[in-house]
Amino acid sequence: MIKKAVALYSGGLDSLLAAAIIKKQGIEVIGLHCILPSVDPAINPDSLKASQLASQINLPLVFYRCDDEYANVIAHPKHGYGKNANPCIDCKIFFLQKAKEYMEKLNASFVITGEVVGQRPMSQYKSMLKHIEKECGLEGLLVRPLSAKLLPPTYPEQEGIVDRNKLYAIAGRSRDKQFELAQEFGITQFQSPAGGCFLTMPQLASRVKDVIAHPPFNALDLFLANVGRHYRLHEHAKIIVARNENECTILQRYKQTADFFVEPSFKGPVIYGKGTILQSDYPVLAQMLARYGKPAPDENSVALFIMGQHTATLTADNPVDDTTLSKMRI
Repeated sequence: MIKKAVALYSGGLDSLLAAAIIKKQGIEVIGLHCILPSVDPAINPDSLKASQLASQINLPLVFYRCDDEYANVIAHPKHGYGKNANPCIDCKIFFLQKAKEYMEKLNASFVITGEVVGQRPMSQYKSMLKHIEKECGLEGLLVRPLSAKLLPPTYPEQEGIVDRNKLYAIAGRSRDKQFELAQEFGITQFQSPAGGCFLTMPQLASRVKDVIAHPPFNALDLFLANVGRHYRLHEHAKIIVARNENECTILQRYKQTADFFVEPSFKGPVIYGKGTILQSDYPVLAQMLARYGKPAPDENSVALFIMGQHTATLTADNPVDDTTLSKMRI
């Protein structure tokens, strides 16, 4: 019987290599790709760059869309955050728990990752690798082909399912050995390891922290942290102002999830709002559209929708000033 394994797959070189190394031993490998909230929920997973890269090694994929359960992990990380809003250890545990679920669902024997000892400061030291393995319930069932010879043998190695002699002892941040292996396996394209998680990006991290600080929120709110200009009107309401036509389309797609929504009659951005809007906020909304849109004396009306219902028509004739914008910017 051909043994099966689930590879936690990101699209990066290390995860491609890890899967290729195990496939070369005649083991069937299925890649699990966790789609972060930074990716538009409306996107077809097969169109993702990571999906296209997997075809280089004929790696079939299943997808898990990080949802509100993941949003809760971001908000309440047991192991804390990194430099910005990145709970790297808790994220890794979460992804591996999902990999374990797929392993059991597919009747696979073990899980593979492309982790390299000492490559990342928070989650890839030997002691933390062991801790993560225990936390996600994969003790002895988590094979890390690139660094396996630096770690204790796993059950698949002990039982002869995986040949330990054909695994590697890579450590640290140098990528030389990985590039060499990429040539060997015919992998010519892969995502840059410097691409980073959106939670590590300072501006986005500040927006994510603001989202977390003002519950309730969900995975869609984390995605929208990547869209538009963000302003907090006051403690109970924030707005997202589209920067271009594409962002207008995105915000209109999710219009029904907004607590309030603003659309101009003239050429200009839409505004997506979360929280409780007050009548005293109406002038600011109109001023925002006077600032970022192109109202004319005979075409300057703005429609305000609250919970999907047309509530008021505003007039955009007085642009908001830089001082006010600066105070509200997230």
